[in-house]
Amino acid sequence: MIILIVEDEPSIADTVVYAVKSEGMDAHWVKNGQDALDYVRQNHPALVVLDVGLPDIQGFDVCRQIRTFSSVPIIFLTAKDSEIDQVLGLELGADDYVTKPFSPRVLTARIRSNLRSSQPSAIPSLDGFHADHDGKRVLLRGHDLGLTRYEFEMLATLIKGAGRVYSRQQLMDAAWDEPDASYDRTIDTHIKTIRQKIKGIDPAIDPIETRRGLGYSFRSERL
Repeated sequence: MIILIVEDEPSIADTVVYAVKSEGMDAHWVKNGQDALDYVRQNHPALVVLDVGLPDIQGFDVCRQIRTFSSVPIIFLTAKDSEIDQVLGLELGADDYVTKPFSPRVLTARIRSNLRSSQPSAIPSLDGFHADHDGKRVLLRGHDLGLTRYEFEMLATLIKGAGRVYSRQQLMDAAWDEPDASYDRTIDTHIKTIRQKIKGIDPAIDPIETRRGLGYSFRSERL
């Protein structure tokens, strides 16, 4: 799994490369937009960390060109933090946006989150539930539960590991880019909302089981 780092400042690039390698991933560094385009075409990296201010081609333009031939996840890395810049970057097809100065830990958390989101769904249909990873939705007997992003990640994790008990911390790690910013009660609130949405479709079922002192699990009729 190779993460392409596109950054013309060696000190910043070194920081990103070190952070990525510390997470057990490989990193490849290029200094300009043209090299980035050539590398993506030839090597198909798992994700691109793309600086906006490059010496030859603006990062926004690099992103636009990449999107003509690749759906690789792209995280913009830039000193610009205005809402307009963020909206522009995302509308061009970027998946995320990290501003300088940044925490390497936050950046690697964003990388992990986007890598998870880009993987094809390995979640089967179970007891009438179907998790659509690409669409970020869970269907119950064909009806969309209307989950938020965090609710989707939590329920999809529980369905995939049906029968397994997940602690609140494990659910936070699965759903949040920065899990340390969340709290146990946040998980409990989201679980309550997910249960309400399930009962809104079928009041007779309640597959999420509370394991006191441990966490939550998805109770399947198959297990």
